[in-house]
Amino acid sequence: MFLMKKLFPIALVLLLVLGFNQLAQAQKFPSLDKSSLDMAYYPPRAATRGFAKTVEAKKATEPVIRVIYSRPQKKGRNIFGGLEEFGTMWRIGANESTEILFFKEVTIGGSKVSAGRYTMYAELGEKEWKVVINTDTDGWGAYHYNADNDVASITVPVEKVKNTIEAFSIIFEKADDGAHLIMGWDKTVVRVPINF
Repeated sequence: MFLMKKLFPIALVLLLVLGFNQLAQAQKFPSLDKSSLDMAYYPPRAATRGFAKTVEAKKATEPVIRVIYSRPQKKGRNIFGGLEEFGTMWRIGANESTEILFFKEVTIGGSKVSAGRYTMYAELGEKEWKVVINTDTDGWGAYHYNADNDVASITVPVEKVKNTIEAFSIIFEKADDGAHLIMGWDKTVVRVPINF
């Protein structure tokens, strides 16, 4: 009986460990997505503002805009006018609709957009894109896009570049009256002026 009292806690621990081990092994995690999720800030170093050494440096890197998007790869495909057809509404990237967060009021295409979280789409054209900001969030692709929920739109020219951009990319560039949101993929680049 004495031996059984000593062995019981050890046996119980072993059973619990084995049970948790089987549970952990049974957990299936999804494989790595082919279009990685990425984020772009304006100003570009806004995410690292916590490392600023002075109040002025911290204030200079306070975020104004953040974009969360998936980055599909070209992989030898014809992108615009091929994979992404002209005249269609595009989610701007892959997977979920591209999300844009404004930390303060901005102006896009003459329309004021309040601080908040939105989605961003583009109606693709060969020479220009109509980029829209929409209140429908947390959706997949452009399948649930509803133009009635647009809060701003702007038509911007398409620029052709010499070097191929393999992965769809978004960056920001400082402008006199705000920033330009720059999107590039394959040999196509567009610039969206955002005023603040």
